[in-house]
Amino acid sequence: MDKLTKEQRRKNMQAVKSKGSKIETALAKELWASGYRYRKNNKSIYGKPDLTFAKYKIAIFVDGEFWHGKDWELKKNEHKSNQDFWFTKIERNIERDKEVNKKLLSEGWKVLRFWGKEIEKNLRTCKEKIVDTINEVKKENSER
Repeated sequence: MDKLTKEQRRKNMQAVKSKGSKIETALAKELWASGYRYRKNNKSIYGKPDLTFAKYKIAIFVDGEFWHGKDWELKKNEHKSNQDFWFTKIERNIERDKEVNKKLLSEGWKVLRFWGKEIEKNLRTCKEKIVDTINEVKKENSER
């Protein structure tokens, strides 16, 4: 049984943003403060990555653990209500993430995905992973 009433659950779900979440904003601000310029939610790139560095063909996704099914096989039975809906929804999100990764990689993009908690707990480490990827691409480009 759900711990919240239907009305409380509805309000919680309505408050979830598809872009501009706190964790996405924290990562973006950390990169901006370090002098890195990016584009947010670029619709012209397949999968609409949360952040993109088009010059370096780097796509960054910030994935919420619930919506993108972190540890899905272990946690899927935690859903107590409306299981058919949630199983279908989250499993489709997982599949879509794989499709987006595959397509972007085939187009020569580097794809970085971060879990929300990973950013909350290790913001600087996540930023460094992005910076390392940018530097790696710069090096590859200069060798051509």
